[in-house]
Order: sequence, then structure tokens, then C-alpha cells
Amino acid sequence: MLLVQGAPGSPYTRKMLGVLRYKHIPYRYIDRAQAQSAGLPRPKVELLPTFYFPQNDGAHTVAVDSTPLIRRLDAAWPERAVLPPDPALAFLDALIEDFADEWLTKAMFHYRWHYEADREKAGTILPLHHNLNAPQPQVEAMAATFTDRQVGRLRYVGSNPTTAPVIEASYERFLRVFDRILEVRPFLFGARPSAADFGIYGQLTALALFDPTPAALTLRVAPRVHAWVEVMEDLSGVPETASWAPSHTAAGVLGELLVEIGTFYVPLLLANEQAIKENAPELHAVIDGYEWRQAIFPYHLKCLAELRRLYAELPPDGAAMVDTWLAETGVENLFLPAFS
Repeated sequence: MLLVQGAPGSPYTRKMLGVLRYKHIPYRYIDRAQAQSAGLPRPKVELLPTFYFPQNDGAHTVAVDSTPLIRRLDAAWPERAVLPPDPALAFLDALIEDFADEWLTKAMFHYRWHYEADREKAGTILPLHHNLNAPQPQVEAMAATFTDRQVGRLRYVGSNPTTAPVIEASYERFLRVFDRILEVRPFLFGARPSAADFGIYGQLTALALFDPTPAALTLRVAPRVHAWVEVMEDLSGVPETASWAPSHTAAGVLGELLVEIGTFYVPLLLANEQAIKENAPELHAVIDGYEWRQAIFPYHLKCLAELRRLYAELPPDGAAMVDTWLAETGVENLFLPAFS
């Protein structure tokens, strides 16, 4: 029985609970107070969700970060795997999951704390998730404190007056592209969900369902996507026999999404890498013809290194297939000089 500490408003919590339900892994969901009262270990970096894995001696080990958690779960519970067995598809899955976790989350945070209606809802509701019995004066004080703190963090995810048009254009374009994918198949890689599906789902629980401004946009532009997010909530009934789509179909179905990743996310990763190499405090990029400025983000350097590692470890036939898929999408720029 896994113990999972999370919060309803956390996209990564929702992502991982969806994985657990789909994989039929037994778990118990707890809050921070329960974790503390049980004497559970604290991670070096406190992120949500936090997983506590039971050990033979009755103690627990602690782990965070949804991407490695998914790999750990698939290794320990290989049934109903969420990582495609085909190496080329597994690489695409990792790429799209990273895009969801690190780029779509910019839209999530931007819409939640940029617009007044969204700030008011999130500032009131999210603190209540941790203290439902708070008296009203305390609720109002918590909302003001929490909102001020979160608005102050917008600069860390790159949301500012310069980047806002890029973020919003990207989200609307993503909705239209993803809607076209869902016309063809229920999940990115066939009849069963992958890690990338759950990554997208996690961010869309906020963007499509909770926050007023992007939720209204989602309903207007892509109601199919809104419905998909609700379906993704519990996939425990997806049949064991649900299949992955053949790899040769990936380019036709996912090609537009790869272009979106190459247009919006890749320039950010490369500019961040360059800024860190130059010891600069801020990165500058041109994304889809717009200027982008934000503080450097060391975690994105780790994401880039992992994508390059996965690409370098592809078998020859898988590498050839991936190269064909990525050519002229912009994503190939991550892996130069392989494409030069």
C-alpha cells in the first residue's frame, strides 16, 4: 500500500493519481498533517505529490518528481504499463510528457494567477483544500497571503507582459492540435494511455476544468478536450488487452504536436542552456516570432540532458525512425549535430 501526499489543485498530484488508478496500484491518499503525524520522512525538495514506499522493516522511503516516479511504478508493477514498449514510441512519449510537465504548466500557472477571476477562485479554494474548517476571517487572510505569494512566483515560470501573448497563443494552438489527435484515437499512442497522456491530463485538470479563463477557452475551442480530461480521471476500467498503435502511424497522428513542441518548447530549452553556460541571470529567446525573457531555470537543463540521453540510447532502427519523425519540426534542434 503506497502512501501519497498531494493536493487537489496540484496538476502533478492529479497526474500521478490517474496513473495509480489506471495501473490498479493500491494507495492511500493523505495530507501534510497526516504525513507529519505519522512521522514519515521528508524529501530533500518538498514537491507534490510525495510518494512513500513501504519497506520490509515497516519504515518508508520518500520520492518526488512525477517522471521518475512513473518509471519506478512501471518497473515495480509492469502490468498495465504506461511506457510504450517500442523504443521509438517510448522516446516520443518522454518528449511529450516533458512538454506537458514543463511547457503546458506555464499556461496553467499563467492563467491561474494572471487574470483576476482566476486569482480569486484559486486564492480562495486552494488554501481551503488544506483547511476546510477555517473560519471566514482566516479564509480571507489565507487567500490574500497565498495569492500574493503565487503572483510573485509568475516570473519564475516565465509569465510576464512580454511572454503572456506567447503562452496564450501556444495554449490555444495546443487545444486545436490535441483535439485533432482525439478525433483519430482516444490516447496519444493508441487504445491505452501513456505517461504523456497523464502528463497532459494533469495540466488540463487546471486549464480545462478548474480555472475560469482557460476553462471557458477550452470549452469554446475544443469541447472534445474538456470531455477527454473528465474521462482520464479514472481509467481503471480500460481493458488489459488495450493495444498500442503501430509505430508507423505516429508521424501522421502526432506530427502537428511535434511541430508545436519544436516551435514553443525547444527554443526555451536551448536558450536556457545557453544562458546557464554564460552564467547569465536571465534567458532571452525568440519563440514563434515573439520575444521571450525569464529567469534561468536549472531544472530545464536536467530535462534537456535526459532527453538527449534517451535519444543517444535509441537502437539504430529506432533512431532512424525518430529522426524521420523529428525532421523539420524544430525538435531536431535539440539533438544537433545528429541532424547536421
